[in-house]
Amino acid sequence: MEFDKDLYSIQEVRNLVAKAKTAQAEYAAYDQQRIDRIVYEVAQACAAQAERLAKMANEETGFGVWQDKVLKNILGSTMTYDAIKDIKTVGILREDREKGVMEIGVPMGIVAALIPSTNPTSTVMYKSLICLKSGNAIIISPHPGAKNSILETYKVVAQAAKAAGAPDGIVQCVSVPTPESTTALLKNPNIGIILATGGEAMVHAAYSSGNPALGVGPGNGPSYIEKSADIPTAIRRIFDSKTFDNGTICASEQSIVTETCIAQQVMDEAKRQGGYFFSAEESKKVGAFIMRANGTMNPKIVGRSAKVIADMAGISIPDGTRVLISPQTTVGKDNPYSREKLCPILAFYVEDNWEAACKRCMEILYNEGRGHTMTIHSENKDVIREFALKKPVSRLLVNTPGALGGVGATTGLQPALTLGCGAVGGSATSDNVGPMNLINIRRVAYGLKELSDLRGSAPAAGSSCCCDKAASALSREEIEAITRAVIARLSH
Repeated sequence: MEFDKDLYSIQEVRNLVAKAKTAQAEYAAYDQQRIDRIVYEVAQACAAQAERLAKMANEETGFGVWQDKVLKNILGSTMTYDAIKDIKTVGILREDREKGVMEIGVPMGIVAALIPSTNPTSTVMYKSLICLKSGNAIIISPHPGAKNSILETYKVVAQAAKAAGAPDGIVQCVSVPTPESTTALLKNPNIGIILATGGEAMVHAAYSSGNPALGVGPGNGPSYIEKSADIPTAIRRIFDSKTFDNGTICASEQSIVTETCIAQQVMDEAKRQGGYFFSAEESKKVGAFIMRANGTMNPKIVGRSAKVIADMAGISIPDGTRVLISPQTTVGKDNPYSREKLCPILAFYVEDNWEAACKRCMEILYNEGRGHTMTIHSENKDVIREFALKKPVSRLLVNTPGALGGVGATTGLQPALTLGCGAVGGSATSDNVGPMNLINIRRVAYGLKELSDLRGSAPAAGSSCCCDKAASALSREEIEAITRAVIARLSH
């Protein structure tokens, strides 16, 4: 009989959920110390395999740079652990004796974790750690294009968790990923919450599943270089970010916006550091290659180097080129340079002053990427403050590389590979998602008053306003006379 892959994948999901439900019921009884020990051991195991798994992900997907993926794996393991290790997530979290309120951490149950191909191994590590820390089971749903490296990372996590005393089945992974298995997982009524990291279609499916979901939207962050900025340092940071793993982190810069008075300095410095500015003809040629006919990003450019992209598009660039730059004056869905490009390509906009630059950044973000991330390079605190007040982003990063600052590697933000976009971006959170996003808070509230107390503190009937007080000073006869006079006047 012919093997039906789709049916098998659906049944596999059902089996995984049933096993996870049993495991999580047991795990929910663990105290904080026991959970923290498991989280520590998993983080250690992941960090020990960071290089091997990075190379495997790079070889399987063809995306990015394996050396940079090692750093991503360290972010997903060691850095994530260091940020969450002291957070209390289970049992009594807080108690206010004066107000008579106690807060108790309650796991959400089973987390369905969708894993992208751009950051496959690091995302498995990070999501596993925050799920385990919050007392949840996790079922990993791999992107088919990175299935092998995701499965291998899952094995490292699951073995370390079990060896540290976690129940069998607390960490699991779909071995035959299909669209049908993903749908079955997302819609399973036993899922507590979905962590969706990936393309727009995947995130939309998560929010449409009927289960609670935390998803992220596309990034399209502009990087504004204001006239007070240290220009060489600003360009270095932008290029470091845009070339890190060949631009596969969604918080990486997608355009440079600067002012007329420093535009030539910015261009000269960008060229000096390996930027190549397209001619109008070259911009047209590469632009036709960035997006597919259906308006989505061409996967052939994702995570590829500047040279590989130039070769694919049939243009010649100097040796040593790190970033491809296209001068632009318009923003729109039909302009691929004003949209998200997960590779070393930047749009370049020049505006007359910081107010015009502010408007341009808003236009770019509302075109795509609202709620996500943008960067500003400036020493002017007033300008930074104005950007902070007005920009529709969840992260405004100041004087730091966007990709690394957004995920918390070069900033004080929570290390995370799921970056919420807030309500403006269609997301349920604006946080860098961590373990506290994966628990419910049960509140125990002691009674402080009785009904008689509430009634005793209420205003007496007939004394709620000055009009009532004035009316109470009139006699019945006077009130009746006034009423008759009003009625008589109205009848004429």
